[in-house]
Amino acid sequence: MVDTWERMQVVFRDTFDEDSLQLRPDMTAADVEAWDSLTHINLIVDIEREFKVRFTTAEVTGLKTVGDLAALVDKKRSAAS
Repeated sequence: MVDTWERMQVVFRDTFDEDSLQLRPDMTAADVEAWDSLTHINLIVDIEREFKVRFTTAEVTGLKTVGDLAALVDKKRSAAS
């Protein structure tokens, strides 16, 4: 998950255009000022591209924290290998 976390950090910083953004497992959209519905869609697409995974609508709507997203990415990557 360290690799996942580091790569997600880069994606988040790029998506939100905020170089100082520090991810935390308990972080939610409420913790990031620029995180609105459009940015959320862009973030999911950017994560899918970075990790070469696809999420279902149910998976995305079930996410509560950045830690949940990282765990889902790891699960998808493990299933693909």
